[in-house]
Amino acid sequence: MKEEKCRYCGKVLNKEECHEFDGKVMCKACLDEMTSICAHCGERLWNDENSGTGDFVLCQRCYDNHYTTCERCGHIIHYDAALYFDDEDYPYCGSCYDVLTKNEIIHDYNYKPEPIFYGKDNMYLGVELEIERGGESSDNAQRILDVANSQAEHMYIKHDGSIEDGFEMVTHPMSLDYHKSEMPWQKIFDKALDMGYRSHKTSTCGLHIHVSRDALGPDHDAQEETIARIVYFVEAHWNELLKFSRRREANIMRWASRYGIAEDTKATYDKAKKGSFNRYVCVNLQNYNTVEFRIFRGTLKYETFIATLQLVHDICDKAISATDKDFESMCWSDFVKGISKEDKPEQEG
Repeated sequence: MKEEKCRYCGKVLNKEECHEFDGKVMCKACLDEMTSICAHCGERLWNDENSGTGDFVLCQRCYDNHYTTCERCGHIIHYDAALYFDDEDYPYCGSCYDVLTKNEIIHDYNYKPEPIFYGKDNMYLGVELEIERGGESSDNAQRILDVANSQAEHMYIKHDGSIEDGFEMVTHPMSLDYHKSEMPWQKIFDKALDMGYRSHKTSTCGLHIHVSRDALGPDHDAQEETIARIVYFVEAHWNELLKFSRRREANIMRWASRYGIAEDTKATYDKAKKGSFNRYVCVNLQNYNTVEFRIFRGTLKYETFIATLQLVHDICDKAISATDKDFESMCWSDFVKGISKEDKPEQEG
């Protein structure tokens, strides 16, 4: 009898010890380690072909034909068990559906109310600030909203699957002056910190700033030219902005990767628009009404927060009034001369 060996570990096998899968002979230990059984149809598959989870293995065919993924928690659910809200196409498991039905404080990730604009400047800034470690608690969320919305409906709170044990605070659009003088950010941060929340001292939390497209030019063409200069500026001064963002490079490339600079402003913007990019980029262009800056690490420090808003405002303001050549020749030191000392962020521990 011809001697058989396991293709993967090299163990010599007798007839009873031989197991064949996908044309390959292996021992029982390697078979168990490298393959799994589909929970729906019972067929064996390689582990890297698992379309389910480690605890619930599915082949691609069974997943496509019988299962979907909960929009909120990411758990796999059978089509027959998926629940939907009347105005949405997103599936939810029973647990998440119950939470969202009963919870009017922490909204689903896709929740988007009609915007309310605060302040007189037409350059409105909307903030998304992620916090965690204090719990995804409706009671805690309400305590923060009681502070934020004591004078007006400034903020709402959303679930975010990328956050561990926390949630995302989202503001309506506000002018920079309104953020500084009317929005009670210091009290919000103090309340969040008192309840154990953190933002900078986490591995995932970000501070995302939306700028209204209408503020970037009188018509679509002018807005596109301004946005092109914004994208070029971020790419040209990536190293300086990386320090300003307070993120590590590996972390920023996961949540806010760069497009890559080209020979000039127009070419860089063309590259950004034509490339296969998702929303996890430094300047997210996928929103219809806003341009989103995603490069900044979260913070619950007032001075750092306001300095970040100021930086975004200054970049956009200069992009509106400058030419492409101005931006292509501008060095970082020339740009920061226009930022006052109190608007520059301090390093956080």
